[in-house]
Amino acid sequence: MMAIKLLAVDLDDTLLDKSSQVSPRCREAIKKAVEKGVTVTVATGRMYAAALPFARQLELDVPIITYNGALIKSSLSGEVLFEQTLDQAVAADVLTLFRERGWYIQVYVGDQLYIAEPNERARIYENLTKVKAIPVGEDLYSMSEHVLKMLSLANENEIQEISRVIQEKFKGKVFAPISRPTYLEIVHPSINKGRSLDFLAKQLGITRDEVMAIGDSNNDLDMIEYAGLGVAMGNALPNVKAAANAVTLANDEDGVAEAIYKYILAE
Repeated sequence: MMAIKLLAVDLDDTLLDKSSQVSPRCREAIKKAVEKGVTVTVATGRMYAAALPFARQLELDVPIITYNGALIKSSLSGEVLFEQTLDQAVAADVLTLFRERGWYIQVYVGDQLYIAEPNERARIYENLTKVKAIPVGEDLYSMSEHVLKMLSLANENEIQEISRVIQEKFKGKVFAPISRPTYLEIVHPSINKGRSLDFLAKQLGITRDEVMAIGDSNNDLDMIEYAGLGVAMGNALPNVKAAANAVTLANDEDGVAEAIYKYILAE
């Protein structure tokens, strides 16, 4: 196996434990990997503003992959390396559909989070990500320009139904993975974490087999398949485990640290 030079780690349910923190052991492992010369980055569905505090806490001076790859932006200088928003006509049609069906949607423009009205779903999300949503009422449904991502939140049954309708009506026009059991993420069809990792690796002159990726969910599948060493969390979905080269411990058992010690630090 070639030495790993680039490591991409998902945040929610991967690097972050159930209280949305990075454990001391994971912090220590990442620090040691960086000291060894490995470029460590985060690859998340989260917005840049919600991912940045973790990159800073880990002292990572690197471009981070946010919005599932729709925005790749440096954690220190704030330089944008890559940005891809949804097609405006597609975004408008998606918003119209959500309005007609009465489904909950939140919209990300300019690294700000917009909602129609404050409600329980928005509050739970705000608490999780430490980002304040901006309520704009009915104007939300006409926000189709420069949309980096949309996110629908619903119970597991409803999210499956929303997913089915979106895949059917917008086939080839969006990439819409269910990332957590109650989240449906909607981005440009060319966007996924695998392509973002490929983009970053090429920027750094690193080959695929020198890349390691760790994740747990459907939006991590592409990067786990892309990486020379794709690692699934112990708490990962069965299809993610099946696609991975290796399975580590769960997020609450420091699975990321375990994988770093095993495959990068060889301890």
